[in-house]
Amino acid sequence: MGTRNFNLDSRTAGYTLAAYGALLMSGCGGRGGPADPQAHTLTAARACEEADGKVMGDARLKASVVAAGGDVPVYCKVQGVIGTSLHFEMRLPERWNGKLHFWGGGGYDGFIQSISGPDANSRIPLVALKAGYATVSSDGGHQSELWNASFALANPEAARMFGSLSVPTVTASAQKILASIYGATPGKSYFEGCSNGGREGMVSMQRYPKMFDGIIVRAPAYNWAGLMGHFSRNAKAAMAPGARLSADKLALVARTVRHACDALDGITDGVVANPAACTPLRINLPALRCDGGADLGRDCLSDAQMAVFQSWTTEAVFQGGSTFRNTAWNLNGNEDDPLNMAPWLTGNGNPVTTEQYRYEDTTIKNYLARDPHADSLGYSYDSNIGALVDMAALNDATEPDISPFIKNGGKLIMWHGGADPGINMNSTIDYYDRMRKAVGDAGANAATRLYIAPGVNHCATGVGADTVDLLAALDQWSSGNSAPATLNARKLDAGGAEVLGRPLCEYPQYPRYVGAAGDAAAARLASSYVCTAP
Repeated sequence: MGTRNFNLDSRTAGYTLAAYGALLMSGCGGRGGPADPQAHTLTAARACEEADGKVMGDARLKASVVAAGGDVPVYCKVQGVIGTSLHFEMRLPERWNGKLHFWGGGGYDGFIQSISGPDANSRIPLVALKAGYATVSSDGGHQSELWNASFALANPEAARMFGSLSVPTVTASAQKILASIYGATPGKSYFEGCSNGGREGMVSMQRYPKMFDGIIVRAPAYNWAGLMGHFSRNAKAAMAPGARLSADKLALVARTVRHACDALDGITDGVVANPAACTPLRINLPALRCDGGADLGRDCLSDAQMAVFQSWTTEAVFQGGSTFRNTAWNLNGNEDDPLNMAPWLTGNGNPVTTEQYRYEDTTIKNYLARDPHADSLGYSYDSNIGALVDMAALNDATEPDISPFIKNGGKLIMWHGGADPGINMNSTIDYYDRMRKAVGDAGANAATRLYIAPGVNHCATGVGADTVDLLAALDQWSSGNSAPATLNARKLDAGGAEVLGRPLCEYPQYPRYVGAAGDAAAARLASSYVCTAP
């Protein structure tokens, strides 16, 4: 089963990816010959001179030097177009380290993410650039808003590009561009992405196992069919009569969870770091039900509001395929964080503004009902099984047998925020467990790792330590120096100063506090915690 998606198949009919085919034939994954050592000394300005106005790797290029500013070093920005609608951007450092870093997209793509942003996730491309990597990102083959899937309604080529082809197509071009400028393909090629970017990494690993030497998958939206279906179920529950959840109601739930579970990791600090012990029985959410089930105010939940959490904390299963399912979200004590449940599910009483509603709405309109005027809240998600199967064939990355990737020397690091309100951590754990069963413990131990970051929201933010350099860990591992074990994660303030540190533990371990009781300074230090089995 694991070999069925290695080559371009019927799902990608209509594409003649000659460049990518050549990349596969060469072994890909950055395993080309070493560049002339002198080539790595090319400055950003010289690299731009080599690229500007040229056609390389089937792409029309425009290049310009970006001056250093703030935390961003000088670099050469290379903008490329393949065909008519696949845009990408490469950033070439002042001194190239001979390696390529592909930073994945997010949502339904549609634009190229900037080199840096305000949170830990958006700063990852900058981390790679500062380490000397040539970095690349694309728009997925279309131009739109992050949550807009209208490109898929009448443009099957754009749908296939988003589903699985934009990454290999851009990778092929990036390899050829670097070879043209520096004299050889990269010695190592890595992919890193979160959310849809994580899905892109898993698609690459499963369908094109020779493309990358290593892949970092953060909070992956890999089971598109199941995830969007659960979004739909949650949105319907959140918009049912009497179900609107205010900020006060979320605060009530979050306090209840923290009261029950915060101390289970050895310290009461607002971070529920031992989720295995934070069971529904311990939380006892039914105790919050208002008398008679009516909404009696801020200190209880009506039956309709309880139904929202019932949808949230139970698995969703749909007809059409064994993988058309999505695991339950945990209650984690972060529900009242400004970037947690409110923007994703409740909208503080206005669910139509939320991310889950936007994504399920555009998915149903453009992939399933295939009608831009369809009422997604009135649509039965698995009523058109053929359309659901077609969408899964385009976008899903649920194959657990990654033996070809591992046998080719690939290394995989998975990461997920423990308080993620967008894509729940249990979904990633479920895939990781199924993958280990498929490839065997020996293969999984040699080539894969999973980390859960307590208290971290979707891709970044939250009360937990959301900053960790997984790329450095992957490169050390792929280069044969050392396999990752416990890593160091940090939470930074707006100026880049460390607010707290935590060990990032290999799953299923969690960080348990062993420092002095009542010592606020010790509680902020990673050295005060020990990775512990639940």
